[in-house]
Amino acid sequence: MKLHVEGLSVRFRLPGAVVQAVTDARFTLDQGRCLALVGESGCGKSVMAHALLGLLPANAAVTGHAWLDDLDLITAPEQVLARQVRGRRIGLIPQSPAAHLTPVRTARAQLAETLRELGRPDTPDALARRAGLRPADLDRYPHQLSGGMAQRVANALALAGDPPLLLADEPTTGLDRPLVDATMAELRRLCDEGRSVLLITHDLRAAEQVADDIAVMYASRIVELASARAFFDGPRHPYAQGLLDALPTRAFIPIPGQPPELTRLPDGCAFQPRCPRATALCEEQPVLNEVACHHA
Repeated sequence: MKLHVEGLSVRFRLPGAVVQAVTDARFTLDQGRCLALVGESGCGKSVMAHALLGLLPANAAVTGHAWLDDLDLITAPEQVLARQVRGRRIGLIPQSPAAHLTPVRTARAQLAETLRELGRPDTPDALARRAGLRPADLDRYPHQLSGGMAQRVANALALAGDPPLLLADEPTTGLDRPLVDATMAELRRLCDEGRSVLLITHDLRAAEQVADDIAVMYASRIVELASARAFFDGPRHPYAQGLLDALPTRAFIPIPGQPPELTRLPDGCAFQPRCPRATALCEEQPVLNEVACHHA
């Protein structure tokens, strides 16, 4: 299973404005690998994941291609996405799993319904064991689950259809460090078993634990693509370097300034106002060729 994204752009039409949420995204995710899409909140990471699943609102305009083997997810009709893709070829691990679960139904009931809708022969108990849960845990309601248990239920739901690709959208939000580490270990195990994982996160430490490759996103654009080892050894884009320098385990120096509004992106490099290496050349938009920077 290979995911190949080519020229993916998403625009939201609002009264008097257009939100440029994703611009000309290009990357490839091979079988058995984890690609971590990292960047500040609001840069378009989650929008990209929802575009791949066809889950954007009616005011979204999506262009480009996202090939899942021989199927273009962007042009595929809703019936194909609903019956062949969601849950079957792509599983979604959402942000805030406890909030994603139906509050008035037990975890068991929700797993059973998912298995039934997907036509899977597995039982909720078998699925729970695969996700590291005890069968007795499934008889709890979402509010009775700890953060780690809710995360495992979300993982079980995402794996119910045995999909070869998982989209993990900020799966560590609200978890303490031991649970973050456990979640990343589980995602790594799934990759080692042959699944592909697109991890969306702003937690660089979590990304370092699991990712084979890193895609850095800034103001709707991917600005650097690199292997995880190359990225953490020394990123080439000034924004990517700033992300690492802001970590408490590194220089602990924040990036000055604020990201631009996605309704008013400049024609040139969007990072130019915050970049210590900016020159007049940066008034032109650099093309992504591993690194979207005129000076890299």
